Amino acid sequence: MAAESLEILDLDGVNRALTRIAHEILEKNQGVEDLLLIGIRTGGAHLAAQLRKRITDIEGTEVPLGVIDVTMYRDDLSSRSDLAIGQTNIHVPVTGKKIVLVDDVLYTGRTIRAALDAVIAFGRPENIQLAILVDRGHRELPIRPDYIGRNIPTAQNEQIEVDFDSQNIPQAVYLLRN
Repeated sequence: MAAESLEILDLDGVNRALTRIAHEILEKNQGVEDLLLIGIRTGGAHLAAQLRKRITDIEGTEVPLGVIDVTMYRDDLSSRSDLAIGQTNIHVPVTGKKIVLVDDVLYTGRTIRAALDAVIAFGRPENIQLAILVDRGHRELPIRPDYIGRNIPTAQNEQIEVDFDSQNIPQAVYLLRN
């Protein structure tokens, strides 16, 4: 049986959500001082780059951007043989920084837990905030995002897919039903 696909956010909706999140990040952190964006590989990394562009456009200052791979910090690593290890690129010290972790979809919270462990392995930030394009619910851990593009309650058998173009720019968000 083929999956049914329902567009939840189109390109304009994705752009509005990312622009709003960028403004919320700047407001909460009172600007860009000591701010560091870290995208969770891969969808979160693409979104973090888009947030960085928007923050630069608003503030006129480019914030540091990092990418983190959480594969080795996952709690299900032993049960999954299909996980490829990616590269982590954080070229500035995390100690004392206000870090905004960025991911595309928040579901159980397990990827975010792994990302927290991975970031803390690099040092002790002032704080860690979480920006998510889509929060679909079903948390297994006490993880709550600070910035949400869109809440989309889902059933356990549904999925959320963020569609990126060939330049890794988000184009749309789809709800997939089996």
